[in-house]
Amino acid sequence: MKKHLVWLRADLRSIDNTALSVACADLEADIAAVYFITPEQWQKHHVAGCRVDFELRTLQQLSKQLAALNIPLLIVETPNFKSQAQALLDLCQQHLFSAVYFNKQYEINELARDESVHQLLAQQQIDTFDFDDQCLVAPYKVLTGEGRFYSVFTPFKKTWLQCIYQQGVNIQAAPDKRPSLWLTPSDIPKHVTGFESHITEEIAHSLWPAGEEAALDKLARFCDEHIRNYKDKRDFPNLDDSTSRLSPYLAIGAISPRQCYQAAINKQQAYGSSAGIDQWISELGWREFYKHIMVGFPRVCKHQPFRTDTKDLVWKHDEAAFQRWCEGKTGFPLVDAAMRQLNTIGWMHNRLRMVVSMFLTKDLFIDWRWGEQYFMEKLLDGDLSANNGGWQWSASTGNDSAPYFRIFNPLLQSQKFDPNGDFIRRYVPELAHLDNKTIHQPHDKQQLLWLDYPLPMIDHKAACAYTISQFQQLKELPIGRAVNE
Repeated sequence: MKKHLVWLRADLRSIDNTALSVACADLEADIAAVYFITPEQWQKHHVAGCRVDFELRTLQQLSKQLAALNIPLLIVETPNFKSQAQALLDLCQQHLFSAVYFNKQYEINELARDESVHQLLAQQQIDTFDFDDQCLVAPYKVLTGEGRFYSVFTPFKKTWLQCIYQQGVNIQAAPDKRPSLWLTPSDIPKHVTGFESHITEEIAHSLWPAGEEAALDKLARFCDEHIRNYKDKRDFPNLDDSTSRLSPYLAIGAISPRQCYQAAINKQQAYGSSAGIDQWISELGWREFYKHIMVGFPRVCKHQPFRTDTKDLVWKHDEAAFQRWCEGKTGFPLVDAAMRQLNTIGWMHNRLRMVVSMFLTKDLFIDWRWGEQYFMEKLLDGDLSANNGGWQWSASTGNDSAPYFRIFNPLLQSQKFDPNGDFIRRYVPELAHLDNKTIHQPHDKQQLLWLDYPLPMIDHKAACAYTISQFQQLKELPIGRAVNE
């Protein structure tokens, strides 16, 4: 009997998993799945301990689901991507797999690994089949009329939506049950040494329940109760229902973008057009746009700015200032509350990601790559393309980024998006007793003398002037005046 191996990576689900579905379409074959634990590679990619914990918990759920379908899930530990090709070959030869199926990943290290796999297995007459599964539209299929990759979101989105309409959205059901469980599934480890989670077990299980069933439940509740109000609520971090919080599940593939898109379209068809639904679909588009950029302009995977005219910026490398930012001790309440949210729950509201990244790069003028790495080390939803795209947007080094003279004012952002200070009170308890006005600028009151809270570490106006002066030294950039918002 033929034997097929499904190699799971960032697609930890049984429903709408292209590689799994195609492999299982061969009804005469025995099927198994494998997932590789690669500690050395994870360290190089700064994978967060909470992300590893989330994946392991998800694998525990997935193993049970696959076992119920008589598909054993095998766990293999190998140091890094370089060793995976040989590990796959060893596994195929041990169990006589004749073909390996997997869904594509688009990062440059992953692409190089997969090319090695294709070559090595082909030498041993083992077939390999890869599939575009991570996006609604494969990144290299959304192109300009001249066949080029887009670098601006708005025209990308227009073409992306046209592609979705033309190709349709097909959500594949979970595979049918196989005749028998022919291999014993591996035990799923609860921990990987060196990747201890920085969030508590209680928070992990209450905020981030693992598995595709949990993901689908979150999606259903969000679409039923909140998606129509998404555009109005999405910028207010104190509202726990203002966003879907599905990004960790998308990052590890516990849910597919097709499932998310179709759920939104179903609500649109049921209730009519909605600005909230349109905006949420647009956010799915941003996720795919940054993958599109990563494929079309792979230098962003190599710690390089998208905008080559900004490569000569001389960023500050102030360890002490960076540490205060990391710990949420900048003296700017909303910035500090946001960083403490990240350090507490392994996730940060998107509005706050923009606020804190712009504070680090524009107020402190610290290298955006420092912030990018810190986020990856702390985020459950760490994703190279989205994280890099967001940081380069704030730093004005990226494609379609904020102009260098657009600089968020942390006080105005605080007053606008946390007007009553409720979010600040949640994560900066030393300010919790202050009134709704004072909490945004506690240092303006003499009572600061007895508050256990630091003075602002920088003068925002002076910092803006310095940042703009640094950008204006780059000959290619136009002159601009500060825009505070």
